[in-house]
Amino acid sequence: MKTGLTVGLFLAVLGLCHNVVDANFHKNPSLQVLDRHKTKSPIIQSKHSPTFVPKGKFTDIIGGSQDVEGTATISNEIFNLVKSIVGAGVLSLPAGIAAFGNAPSAVIPSAILILVIGAISAYGFSLIGRVCAVTGARSYREAWDKTVGTNTSWMPAVSSTFNCLIANLAYSMILADTFKNLLSGFGLEISRQNVLFLVTIVVLIPLCLMKNLSSLAPFSLLGIMGMAFTIFAMAIRCFDGSYSTPDGKFLADVAQNLQPSFGDIGASAVMSPKSLILICMLSTAYMAHFNAPKFYVELKDNTIKRYNAVVTSSFGISIAIFIGVAALGFLTFGSASDGLILNNYSNKDSLMSFSRIAVAISIVFSYPLVFVGTRDGLFDLANVSVDKRSNSLVNNVTLVTLAAVTFAALKVKDLSFVLSFGGATVGTALIYVFPALMYRKVVVSLGESATSAQKGEVTFALFTALLGIGMGVIGTKMSLAQ
Repeated sequence: MKTGLTVGLFLAVLGLCHNVVDANFHKNPSLQVLDRHKTKSPIIQSKHSPTFVPKGKFTDIIGGSQDVEGTATISNEIFNLVKSIVGAGVLSLPAGIAAFGNAPSAVIPSAILILVIGAISAYGFSLIGRVCAVTGARSYREAWDKTVGTNTSWMPAVSSTFNCLIANLAYSMILADTFKNLLSGFGLEISRQNVLFLVTIVVLIPLCLMKNLSSLAPFSLLGIMGMAFTIFAMAIRCFDGSYSTPDGKFLADVAQNLQPSFGDIGASAVMSPKSLILICMLSTAYMAHFNAPKFYVELKDNTIKRYNAVVTSSFGISIAIFIGVAALGFLTFGSASDGLILNNYSNKDSLMSFSRIAVAISIVFSYPLVFVGTRDGLFDLANVSVDKRSNSLVNNVTLVTLAAVTFAALKVKDLSFVLSFGGATVGTALIYVFPALMYRKVVVSLGESATSAQKGEVTFALFTALLGIGMGVIGTKMSLAQ
């Protein structure tokens, strides 16, 4: 049953996910028209229109100049975008399925949800790049300023800062659980609280106080390799029966509440409001949208067609990975799937211990990169300019913020709650709502030059925004209730 479901899902996803996501981008002319010479508005000019002179800079909607020459190839961008999307949060997805179902068939509608939410997320990512193509914006906040306006620029600023903060909180929680289980496997029983204090003081504080993080770049490859190994290990344990009831090899070493548990609530349970917990977790899992302008600007020969090729390929790969991890974890442990699926595996399971080490290394070296976003976001919200950010001030804010994150990680132990709540609040805004509002403003600025296809797409974009708001409101309620 497990083998048939998992293999079938993989084959279906690999065959369909690229086509589903790609359909909106390449078969709808309105999705590419902003990149063509048909855009004749005197207010906004596409960087690829005949009036654009490619000399490294161009005049944008409010008169600024922007560098436009990118050097990254499509393959480079796909690798980096997949790396940005597929983080440790994917390990919570089995718990998202367990939130509404306990039978193996619950995997089928879950895979469809992962595919659909992934396609909509990719569409939002594409919208942001197309807005940047027209306005010359190089960051999410700048794209908002040049379209919606500066008076409300605090909205994406707050959302992105809170998103980074949620990521750091999730990372601290994962590190606490992971190192506790690793030490337990070596016979050292240390409380989760003491493990978190130790990791924060010995590892996280020194890394987050570093002034130059470029030396951490080579370790990003280790993160990808670690996640790939974890998926491989989960597949082995899903199919070899090591955790099958009643006599699995490692079953006796797993706490009762984490042992496999299956019932008869299957595919039809997706109609329950509880399925929104998985949807909101996916909003966090697919979150890479704040960096969409960076991917557009750094792409060599960054036409919308080439940019969308990066988006469709990257999200297609990520969708397949998400479905694989969610299915493998849930088909192994069912409704007992923990918010961090690695917690379900025995500490005496050497294969999964290597996976814990791989995940820990990945998170340790990703943590300071995300933390910079949190810290700089706090400075921006407090209107502290870069020239006023002295070393002592940066260090003090770093220590205070890390202390707050560590305290929160001690009190909150359910990773699935953190990710679903974060997705329901800031995730839906950054992925669905804000891109649609920016695109609408771009089309409005085109005036009479806007085509009927563009105007029609505004309606669709606003529909995704309303969908995001609805999912956010209900998802927040369900997350808190859960």
